[in-house]
Amino acid sequence: MTAQPTPQYTPPVPPSRPLGVAILAVLVGLYGILLILGGLLVLAGIAATHFLGVPTGFAGLGTFTLGLIVFIVGLIILGLALGLWHLRMWALVLTILFVLFELVTYGLAGAFVSLGFILAFILFIYLLAVHRHFT
Repeated sequence: MTAQPTPQYTPPVPPSRPLGVAILAVLVGLYGILLILGGLLVLAGIAATHFLGVPTGFAGLGTFTLGLIVFIVGLIILGLALGLWHLRMWALVLTILFVLFELVTYGLAGAFVSLGFILAFILFIYLLAVHRHFT
């Protein structure tokens, strides 16, 4: 009587990250970092003008709100970039929704033959083509 070999455990293979998704994640991440820095600079400028006692001119409550919104949007976009980098399905869905919004915006403006519309359309098709890599 021969013993049956025990099956070997093989860990699941992580999905491969397409080069285009990696590039997109890095570019989106850089954009998010720029928005975060911009929001922080606006907020720091408001704090400096109030701390130094300089007349606030344009640095009122509206500017504070704008700086805070830019900062929060930057954090959200940075989170989206991390989701794209880790091939998360929610990040793919949000990116596709954003690209669709851009396509509709260009379409309503009648700018079908513009660089922005063409790039958004190519990005939309590419994201649909690589959707199987996302989990």
